[in-house]
Amino acid sequence: MLDSVIINRYKSRMTGLSLPLTIHFWNGETLNLGKPEQVRLSLHSLKAATALSAPTLGKFARCYVEGEIDLDGDMREIIRLGEQLCVESDCITEDKKGSAAWKWWRHTRTRDRKNIGYHYDVSNDFYALWLDQQRVYSCAYFRHPDDTLEQAQIAKLDHICKKLQLQPGERLLDIGCGWGGLVLHAVEHYGVRAVGITLSQNQHDYVREQIEARGLQDRLAVHLMDYRDVPEDTLFDKIASVGMFEHVGHGNLDTYFAKIFRLLKPGGLVMNHGITSAGVDTAGLGSGIAEFIDDYVFPGGELVHASRVIESLARQGLECVDAENLRPHYAKTLWLWVTRLEAHSEVARQMIGEQKYRIWRIYMAGSAHAFDRGWMALFQIVAGKPLADGSLPYPFTRDHIYR
Repeated sequence: MLDSVIINRYKSRMTGLSLPLTIHFWNGETLNLGKPEQVRLSLHSLKAATALSAPTLGKFARCYVEGEIDLDGDMREIIRLGEQLCVESDCITEDKKGSAAWKWWRHTRTRDRKNIGYHYDVSNDFYALWLDQQRVYSCAYFRHPDDTLEQAQIAKLDHICKKLQLQPGERLLDIGCGWGGLVLHAVEHYGVRAVGITLSQNQHDYVREQIEARGLQDRLAVHLMDYRDVPEDTLFDKIASVGMFEHVGHGNLDTYFAKIFRLLKPGGLVMNHGITSAGVDTAGLGSGIAEFIDDYVFPGGELVHASRVIESLARQGLECVDAENLRPHYAKTLWLWVTRLEAHSEVARQMIGEQKYRIWRIYMAGSAHAFDRGWMALFQIVAGKPLADGSLPYPFTRDHIYR
């Protein structure tokens, strides 16, 4: 009896909506909201129906990951229709909880290492299924709309190296070096000497293998190390941080940039590449998205607005000289990742299991949609440590970036 009540409630709420969606209920009933059907939502139990009686994007994601519902169809349409069905879709980017400063305790060295391991130490082979050949797990840079992912990731590495004006013999530090894409590229193509640090054991081991295989032991080193523990007895000409900044935490921004300031030579440059919030006063994504990501994907991750980043680095004595928002580039990158992951779905399921496959599929598709919709941004911010006289050697134009 209760099943019929819930199903009828669904039908009364949905009837009249002209959406290319068919809903299949656990008792065999079907509700077709429009033709042609592009997305199929299968509710497997009364529990799932109850959870989605007042849907949010976070609830959809949780139910899908836990196997309480199935979502079949193109992921672009699935996410778009999910937004349309959500009663809170008009306030997706709002988070009224404030600064999220209560999370300070989650950014101890031990907690950060655990959080990084949770996300990155899934399986090197799993990431290799859908990343480019360099295994660059961050926003690509599409110089042309039809660039392949491989072309766009190499272009991104060059984009960073040019913004940092890397020169042969300079010392480069990569904070959160991932699978080594940037440091390997910078050493081999720009002649620098580099150090990469990561909190992921899998990434660390892979980069060490690459260093030995390419014979770069005298020019490149990788360490399993927290950025707060990098020795300050030897300074760096340039510092890069790509896709790591989201793990720093709102309350640690000043500590993070103060450390970078102390590690930089006077006249040196730092590039901070990371996801930022779209709203100045928001602390994350609404509609249950932030909570889903925190529970299933990026424990301890926090977003801040680009203005807060520039304010913090300036407070520590660094001068911003360039800022670029690559938001559409990240949307395109993520959709390519989703396509490549789905193309290897069976192998991925065998590697990491059904639940984790679902987590990555819906997380990356949802993130791509969020970048498309302008709910998040991706900023590359270049800053420098002025010389004693206050000057900072940096070109008058941006020609060096596009040369």
